[in-house]
Order: sequence, then structure tokens, then C-alpha cells
Amino acid sequence: MRIDAHQHFWIFDPVRDAWITEKMSAIRRNFLPTDLSFALKENRIDGVIAVQADQSTDETQFLVDLSTMYAMIKGVVGWVDLRSPQVAEQLAYFSQYKIIKGYRHIIEAEADADFLMQPSFLNGIKQLTEYNYTYDLLIAPRHYASTLACVEANPNQQFVLDHMAKPNIRDKAFDTWASFMEKLAAFPNVYCKVSGLAVEAQWPDWELDDFVPYIDHAVATFGKDRLMYGSDWPVSLVAASYAESIAIADHALKGFTPEEQFAFWGGNAAHFYKFKNS
Repeated sequence: MRIDAHQHFWIFDPVRDAWITEKMSAIRRNFLPTDLSFALKENRIDGVIAVQADQSTDETQFLVDLSTMYAMIKGVVGWVDLRSPQVAEQLAYFSQYKIIKGYRHIIEAEADADFLMQPSFLNGIKQLTEYNYTYDLLIAPRHYASTLACVEANPNQQFVLDHMAKPNIRDKAFDTWASFMEKLAAFPNVYCKVSGLAVEAQWPDWELDDFVPYIDHAVATFGKDRLMYGSDWPVSLVAASYAESIAIADHALKGFTPEEQFAFWGGNAAHFYKFKNS
């Protein structure tokens, strides 16, 4: 089974989705499973992990409801307020839905560099561990230090880094990002998604070779058993077609054995998110 471990669905709301600017006009509309099914079939992708795009429990329920109608959804990464004193109750409620594999908070939008180390947030992470849920790390460079501190403080929590921490491929920035990746990969409970990279490049004028040094570094640091593919569809459409997003990863991984390819394109995601890969 080939899995897209990172994509989104939404019914577009210009107020709620104000982060989708005019420059990103290609995605200022609804995106639902029926909009994705042809691209999945055309690119031999058998299923997806649906990740939250809005920070509300309604979003979590929306993704759960979609999963009851579309078999392509193999797992949901939802949202609850991890800082809430009632976070345990929220997780207890959503635990009835086995399709939910983990949770995410859009840390990259938080101005506080130490957001991940707030006592209330750390309590939320502790509750995720108790429920055996995963946590997706979506961060900006200002959060590098607190990300490392948070992961170090939670050795029993399973983390995955979204979009390879969004390296600045557009300006060919490398060293600071690379150092962070080395430090984060040293924690064995952290996986990494090779996802959403076209958006970080000079679009629409990127070339496949632009991404190779960054993906090579992710392979060198995380190894081949902690990397997984994700498209970041439909956000990725501002910079690349669905097939082009796959080509970016495929171009950089030509040296992988068939077993390593199997792991990257589905096996590692199935292991991390705990669903049957068959």
C-alpha cells in the first residue's frame, strides 16, 4: 500500500481560512475526497492521512465524518486544545473514533518561541502519550530550541516532523536548518515527513535538483526507517501538481532498495500511525 501521509480537506471559508492569501488563489475553494480520488488512482496512492487545517474540535469531527464515507482515509490527525484543563476529557471523547491516530497544533503560527514548553501545553503532550496518540510537529525556525526541549522532555511520545521543518529552499539556506535536523533526529521517537517541499522553493520555477540536498540530509539524519512521504495537498497545488510532488521525492530517492522504497511510500507511515498496510 502506498500512502500519502499528509494532506488536507476543507470547505473554504474566507474568514476562517484567511491564511490562504490571494497569491494562493488556486486553493481558495473547497477540497474534498472526491477532488483527490483521481490523482490518487493516477499516481498509485492507496490511502491518505487527513491532517487538520483548522484549530477546532469541529475540524476533528469533520475529518472523522469524512472517514466514514471515504475508505481512502486511513487515519486522521485532529486537533484538541492541548493547553486546556479539560484536554483529558476532550481526548476521552474522541477516543471512541479509532480512525484518529494523533493530533497537531499549528505551532508555526505562534509568535512565542517557547510555545511548546508552556506547562499547559506539556500537560497536553503528556495526555497524548497516555492515550498512545502521535503528535505532528509543524514549526518555524524560532521554535527550533523549544522543539528540541519538548521532545527531550517527552521520550515516550511519538512525534513526527511535518514538511522537514520547512527548509528555505527558495534562498538555498541550509546550515541552521541542517543542524536542527541533526539534533532532532538524534531522538529515536521522532519521525519525519518528506512533504510540502515545493511550496518552500521558488515557485513555479523550481527544478527537481533543488530539493536533493535537503532530502539527502533528511535521509542521512533520520535514516530510511523514520521517513514517510506526504503531499501536503491541496496546499502543495500553489507550487506543484500532485504528480510533481511525488516526483520531487522520487527523484531524490532513486538509490533506495525495493524494501526501502516500500517503507518510505507506506510502510513507515503505517507503523507510525498504526494502521494495517495491506
